[in-house]
Amino acid sequence: MQQLNLKTEYDVVVIGAGVGGLTAAALLSKAGYSVCVLEKEPHAGGYLAGFRRKHFRFDTAIHWLNQCMPGGMAAKIFDILGSDHPEAVPQKRIRRYKGESYDYLLTDKPDELKEQLISEFPHEREGLERFFKAAKRLGHSFANFGHIFRSEETMTPMERMKNKLNLLKFAMPFIPFIRYTGDEGIKKGLNKFFKDERLHKIFSADTELLSCLVPIGWAYYGDYQSPPKGGGQVIPEWLSHIISYYGNDIFFKCSVKEILLEQGVSKGVRFECRDKEYALKSRYVIAACDVETLYEKMLPANAVPLKFKNKLREADLYSSSVTVSIALDCPTAALGFNEELVHLSSENVSRAEHLSGDPEKSEISILPPSLRDPSLAPEGQGTLVLFMPAFMDFNNHWHTDKDKDGNYVRGAAYNKLKNEIAEVLIRRVEERLAPGLREHILFYDVATPVTHWRYTGNKNGTMMGAKPGRENMQGKVAHYQTPVKNLLLSGHWAELGGGVPIAVKAGANAVLLILKEENKGAFKVLADYMDGKKEAESVLNSPYFKPYDNSWVQAPTPAQKLAMRMQGNDTTKTVAEEEEMEE
Repeated sequence: MQQLNLKTEYDVVVIGAGVGGLTAAALLSKAGYSVCVLEKEPHAGGYLAGFRRKHFRFDTAIHWLNQCMPGGMAAKIFDILGSDHPEAVPQKRIRRYKGESYDYLLTDKPDELKEQLISEFPHEREGLERFFKAAKRLGHSFANFGHIFRSEETMTPMERMKNKLNLLKFAMPFIPFIRYTGDEGIKKGLNKFFKDERLHKIFSADTELLSCLVPIGWAYYGDYQSPPKGGGQVIPEWLSHIISYYGNDIFFKCSVKEILLEQGVSKGVRFECRDKEYALKSRYVIAACDVETLYEKMLPANAVPLKFKNKLREADLYSSSVTVSIALDCPTAALGFNEELVHLSSENVSRAEHLSGDPEKSEISILPPSLRDPSLAPEGQGTLVLFMPAFMDFNNHWHTDKDKDGNYVRGAAYNKLKNEIAEVLIRRVEERLAPGLREHILFYDVATPVTHWRYTGNKNGTMMGAKPGRENMQGKVAHYQTPVKNLLLSGHWAELGGGVPIAVKAGANAVLLILKEENKGAFKVLADYMDGKKEAESVLNSPYFKPYDNSWVQAPTPAQKLAMRMQGNDTTKTVAEEEEMEE
């Protein structure tokens, strides 16, 4: 059992050990600050925590990674933390569009798809050329994203003016397409390029024109990666190692209940751990957790203006998902899968129905993790993961009740419902893609919006927080500096959108805001690097940042440990001990 060897006081307390919180804690550690990370779960990672079942390892939520390639936004921050960071794997086969009447593959050579479509629809040649050209322009904007990821909250007025010009330059290729959303909007948008309904059907599950274009744009610039070998959880494992290397602390099963205030200034936190209560002093608090929980439950009612809290309550959020993680008795490739993400949609239902949460009609995203990374499953076996968009209010909140604290209480009806939905999804995949799938299933695990809420605390189990849209932008839903002095946000709630690059961006910007107040020299070095004015060496050789010996050693996966035991080379822990550590 982990011992709480707390220091008397820390420079910074970080709430939440997701990638945003861990990135902030690692950077602050490198800058010489004392840091304590408090995580309510028994392991680090948030949506990257992953989980183990028997000898199989599953990622929790990753479909793909962006900005983790050399020069990408996330990779730039990882580069200054340590050269031993896990390497994301570039994807070659990226996305398969599968409907009843079509089956197309997007690869890292998008022009191959373009030429295939032109050969099948020669009368739409001119429009298809323009469509792919527009997508490429969007991809070019994202390719330069690694130089414009400082928050304006860290900038001087003059820097903000220059940044607005850079952001406008970034946004210009997007502007012509923003208004084409919803069923009618996307139809009008696609009609500007091609009118053949058979081409429209390829994008039958998309709800906005940009979501049709952006994946192709990313593909042009190699901005699709699979998780590092060992799965997404190796990223938080590496960040945790760095934090510990500098003598700082990460404590688990610690649930923060209150931000301690003195005259309206954050001075630490009150938290519970194993039924005991603790008060912990700090000069700053970084909340890398659900922002509504922070404002509604951890602060006095008058600490945040009611008008602003109402905007957060009404914010447009990304959906949650039903996730079916399947262990197979055969390699995933034996069922006809390859490395790409498969989007399985139906041409006979509306766009709204594709996102409705109805398992008979919803789009299904299908991932073959062990095909991308064989270390995730024992030899001769495999994993397959099915995702379906889902919402917390489905079927009376998934047939749950609520206790006096507002927690969802699951029972037999909940378990019955989630397994019924999983069975429908498996049947649809078997019928459309993988005949005989069911007979190869060893077991499966089902996560719902309730599951995602339980393990991350994110409102409604949302996978990526608040959407980047007009209302959320006008409401200033995304922010770093809270109404409480020295209380900052990190994680995807500090930004619009989510995923690893946004979480890393948020962690780095939260650190910049502290350095701006505490260490001008360190602030300038890091800000110049994030602005693309200096190379990584300027940070690594700076006297403001401590050296690191690149000493992280990646632990073997459960499947690799099994193979080692079978060869008689591993006597470290029993299977039961390993399962207890990973779950």
